[in-house]
Amino acid sequence: MDDKQIVDLYWQRSENAITETDAKYGPLCFRISYNVLACREDAEESVSDTYYAAWKRLPPQRPEALAPFLGKIARNISISRWRSRTAEKRGGGEIALALEELGECVSGGIDVEKRCMDRQTVEAFNRYLDKLPEEERNIFLRRYWCMDPIGDIARSLGCTQSRITSILFRTRKKLRGMLEKEGLL
Repeated sequence: MDDKQIVDLYWQRSENAITETDAKYGPLCFRISYNVLACREDAEESVSDTYYAAWKRLPPQRPEALAPFLGKIARNISISRWRSRTAEKRGGGEIALALEELGECVSGGIDVEKRCMDRQTVEAFNRYLDKLPEEERNIFLRRYWCMDPIGDIARSLGCTQSRITSILFRTRKKLRGMLEKEGLL
């Protein structure tokens, strides 16, 4: 079933919308949640919460592509769950490592996550990503959007972890230079 048909099911308030969403995007949502939380049970709960949030937002929203729409919801829910969990104890998941890596590019005395969400910074990120070669863009997004571990990215691309680490390092360095040039750092 294509995205438009699934969105139509939400608009019709059909319970099949959740079933079809889970069949098509369940693995993506779970991977994003698990990479943030590093806990199967929490990730499964986050995926369920993602479907509930989608049910509440559709309608009035009508996204063209469900993958980024659901991915963003899953990521935000998972990060919120991670924050509440780590408020009590530190550690867990790829998010701490990924945010630490990104901190090299976007830190400027304020919280890395808040800086990444600043509208101007988001627009600059999008321009930057549009200019990247497809492989570099995919590696960057898998690491910093999906929070995939470097080892998983390397295995899926059939290369070494050091190659992925190098690509990410160079990509972050170029991103930092672009953000400095635009006066965002």
